[in-house]
This record gives sequence, C-alpha cells and structure tokens, in this order.
Amino acid sequence: MIRRIKQLIQNSTLATKIRYSYALIIIPMFSFILICFFNIWEGNARYAQMINSAVVASEFSLDFKQDFDYETYLLIVGNKSLNESELDTLLADAKRVVDSLVALNPSQENADRLKSAGKYLRNLETYSDRIKDNIEEGNKYEDNIEIWENDVQIVTSLLRETIFQYIYYEIKDLEVARSEFQAFYVRMIRLTLVALGLMTALIVFLSIYIPQTITKPITRLSEVTDQVAKGDLSVRSDVESGGEVGVLSDSLNAMIDKINELLTQVTKEQTSLRKAELELLQSQINPHFLYNTLDTIVWLAEGSDQAKVVSMVESLSDFFRTSLNEGKDIITIREEMQHVRSYLKIQQVRYQDILAYEIDVPESILNCLIPKISVQPLVENALYHGIKNKRRMGKITVTGEERDDRVLIRVEDNGIGMTKERLDTVNARIKDPTFESAEAYGLYNVNERIRLKFGDPYGVTIRSEYGEGTVCEICLPREET
Repeated sequence: MIRRIKQLIQNSTLATKIRYSYALIIIPMFSFILICFFNIWEGNARYAQMINSAVVASEFSLDFKQDFDYETYLLIVGNKSLNESELDTLLADAKRVVDSLVALNPSQENADRLKSAGKYLRNLETYSDRIKDNIEEGNKYEDNIEIWENDVQIVTSLLRETIFQYIYYEIKDLEVARSEFQAFYVRMIRLTLVALGLMTALIVFLSIYIPQTITKPITRLSEVTDQVAKGDLSVRSDVESGGEVGVLSDSLNAMIDKINELLTQVTKEQTSLRKAELELLQSQINPHFLYNTLDTIVWLAEGSDQAKVVSMVESLSDFFRTSLNEGKDIITIREEMQHVRSYLKIQQVRYQDILAYEIDVPESILNCLIPKISVQPLVENALYHGIKNKRRMGKITVTGEERDDRVLIRVEDNGIGMTKERLDTVNARIKDPTFESAEAYGLYNVNERIRLKFGDPYGVTIRSEYGEGTVCEICLPREET
C-alpha cells in the first residue's frame, strides 16, 4: 500500500504533488479544529444555559412568601383597599419568572418543579380572587382569615420550597457541568498535544519527502543543462519521474540530440556564409573598380603622365595585395588603413576636382584586429553616395579612437547626406538581411561579418543629416595580434 502511494506521488505532476501535500496537512488539521470547536461550542452553550437559568431563578423574590402573606393579611383586615393591594403585582412578577425558567428548557426534574410552581401560583391567584370576592360581598372576615391561614400560607410555603429546590438542583447541575468541562478541557489539552505532535511529524515528513520528489529531478535536470551550457553535449538526463519533469527530461534529451545534429551543420553554414559574403563583396568591388582604374591608367599613359601611371599601378598593387592577403579574413587595422589609403589615392586621381581625404588613426590601435575589407566599403559609399552627389569639392575623413575596451573606426564625409526616410531604410537594411531592398548591401555585409566574428554588440552604425554629410562608425573589440 505504501509502495503504491509512493509510486502515485512520484508519477504525479508538480501541481498534483503540491495539492497532495496541502491536503495531507490541511484536512487533518481542519478536522481536528472542527471537532474541538463543536465540543467547545456545545459545552459552552450548555454551561451558558445553566448560568442563565440560575440568574433568572435568582430574580424570584426570596421574600415572596412573607410579602404575599402580609399583603393578603392587610387586605383582609382592611388596612388596604382592593385598589391599593399589590397581590396582582406580586403574582405577575412571580409568574413571569416561572415562565422565563420554563423557556430555558431545564432538566426534566426541574421542569416538573416549575410545573408545580405554576400550579401553586394559579392556586394563589384563585385564593386571592376568593378573598377579594368576599370583601366585595360584605367583608367576610372569618372566611378570609380561614383562607389565609389554611390555604394561602401553605401554598406560599410550598412555592418557596419548590423554587429553592429548583435553584439548588440548578446549582448542583452547574457544579457537575463545571467538573465535566474541566475534565473535558484536560482531555482537549492532551488531545491537542498529541495531535500537534502527530501533525508536526507529518509536516516534517511531508516537507522533506514531497519537496524532494519535486526538487531532486529538477536538480538533476539543472545539472544536465549546466553541463550542456558548458559545451558537454554527451550528457543525457536519466530522470524517470512522471508528469512534467519526465516530459521535460525526454524533451531535454531530444534537444541535446538535435543540437548535436545541428551544431556541425550550423558551423559549416556559418563558415560558408562568411566565405560567400566576402567573395560576393570582393566580386562586387574588384571588377568594377579594376575596370575603372585600368581605364584611368590608360588615360594617363596616353597623356604621357608617367609619374601618375607608376603611382596608380603601385596603389592598385597594394590594394589587391590587401584584398587577397593569402586568404586571411582577419587583418590588422594598419593593413586595413593601407588598403583604404591605396583605394583613396586611386580614386583621387579620377576625382581630383571633387575629392580630398584624410586618414588619422592613432598608433595605439593599428595592431588591433578587424575583418578584411571593412572600412573600404564605407569609404566607397562616402564617395559615390555622398561626395559625388554633392557635385562640388568634398572631403572624406577616416579616424580612429580607443574607448574603454573597444576600438572605433569612423568614416565621415561632408557630402549630400541622407534624408530621414532613406537613413531609416539603410539602417533597416544593415540590421535585417531579409529587408526587401538592394541598397546598402555592402554596409550590411560589413556589419554582418563583424557581428558573426565578434558578437552582436559590435558592428556598423550610421548617422546622417541631409545637406550636411554622413558618419559611418565601426565598433570593434580591442583584440591585438
């Protein structure tokens, strides 16, 4: 039986286990409280009834016999008239007390005594009426004295004795009830102590066992997830509990298996993505740029400007040396700045009437790492979308700085700038590869390669004001060779 209960608890859901623990604690506790409350309420009601009965009985005048006998005598001897007599008042007060006692449902013996008291009061009322009739008929003194001596005084004595007996037995019953209550309270205290001990033991047991059935499998799952978080994908959860924890254990194992399957695939896809993006970027830049540069070299050669031809060829050689760089994806900022300088020297020959440039990067960050061809696309955008659209002399400034543990490379132009709507479009394209626009693909490519290499906090940000110019900023971690 105990084994079945244990198995039932282990295979239950977490919510059901908690409900079981509540029920096993609350139901016995409330049952005990209800039993105690009922017994105390019943005993208290009985005790209160006895007290009330004694209080009401005490309202019966102990001098009733003396007062009634004397009042009757004064009426007989003529010291009081019928209107002055208080016999009716005395009888009414006594009858009220007796009726009140009857309403309290006393014990059978005292109920019989109250019946006798009521009969005596009716007899007294009859004798009083006979005396009054005799007085009205001519004051039959001898008859009234005989009624007073043989009837009234005897009945008042019986009534007084009956009431005294009622009070005596009520007080006696009250004393018995007090003894019973005292014994009851002693039993209740003992029972309470025993019940408190049992409930304490039950609570201690449940507070250990039930939480253990909940926390132990969760702790095991936590250990497994912690190992997975540290990169150990060979671990598996061996939790066999039912309910949500069992489902979670199975799901965790399935997830680990799926992660193992996807990890290699994702790694390959990321590597392929980086390579494809770099190749795509180079394929977009190099042919178009190469054709224009060669045309410029031909044009200079035809003009017999040998010095510029040599400079252009040297810059072009440096430019492609950095672009190829033995297939490396990560180079130093020094190498990247040389690549940008070669590009700008070539373009300045072509656009000497509208292009000026300045490169000012501090020596302290030149050995820091940067993905290859990250700054040149920003410079190209500054030239083609900023300076050329301005249609007059413009300047491109490339600067760098070190801020905390980060490196910032800034490309600034004083070209035409962008409207807020176009800036929003470009920013959306940089952050979202699915954005339906062909604009700013080079910027997206640079941002994505930086993010894939160094993480989400790093990448490209753009600020622009129409008619004033544009600032593109690359944020990188400070990593050196």
